[in-house]
Amino acid sequence: MATFKIVPKEEELELIERDLQFYPSLPDNLTRLSPAQIEDFNRNGYIKEIPVFTSPEISKIRHYFDDLLEQVKAEGGDSYSISSAHLRYGPVYDVLTEPRILACVKDLLGENVIGWGSHFFCKMPHDGKAVAWHQDASFWPLSPSKTVTVWLAIDDANVENACMRFIEGSHWKGHLTYRPSSPEEHSVLTQTVDNPQQFGREVCDELKAGEISIHSDLLLHGSEANDSERRRCALTLRYCTPDVRAEQGWNAKGVVISGEDPTGHWGNPTRPE
Repeated sequence: MATFKIVPKEEELELIERDLQFYPSLPDNLTRLSPAQIEDFNRNGYIKEIPVFTSPEISKIRHYFDDLLEQVKAEGGDSYSISSAHLRYGPVYDVLTEPRILACVKDLLGENVIGWGSHFFCKMPHDGKAVAWHQDASFWPLSPSKTVTVWLAIDDANVENACMRFIEGSHWKGHLTYRPSSPEEHSVLTQTVDNPQQFGREVCDELKAGEISIHSDLLLHGSEANDSERRRCALTLRYCTPDVRAEQGWNAKGVVISGEDPTGHWGNPTRPE
């Protein structure tokens, strides 16, 4: 398997010339999303409550994750450390390439789609960890900014168990100024954008298990610590257009999910066993 940096250092990202501006989706031959949803995505930076998996289907995915988490913990990992999972686990690759999810992504990005990321974010009950306000694109050696994140709810996610929160319209502000997260904040991430409400209205991304939301890589978002008795697990899936360039070996992670990669830039790994 090709090697790549999981989390590039800030000084390394600063050496990369990145185009971090929002590129609106242009509705054309829509198959799953409506023109109104495309308009909402362009205006607000997200769409949510999109049903994908039935209750029996998401239950099967949940049981798979439960077993995988026990395996990862036995190897010294934790509930946040299962990243680039489609490169190691066939069932995660299958979710990344799921046609019902892909139909939504194609309506946003077009016929040619690269799936390059898969990361479980699992907040255990009372784990005390928050996800600071951030923009996904800020962490990635990718340019231009044409990635969307699909957030698949494996467990029900609501305010009680610390669902994700969006700042509407913040994706139009470009790359926002951030500071390093402090240890006292108990954040999963290393970056924090202060006073997020100055950039737009805060919205809760409440989802039922089996539903997805989709947000722009420039949308400001985060979540509080889970102080409830219920777990909150999700699988994040990242997709981009083939013209996106990935530095530091990240192109090795990209699977040609739909259409073609006319650039030949992306590695297009096969499904793992």
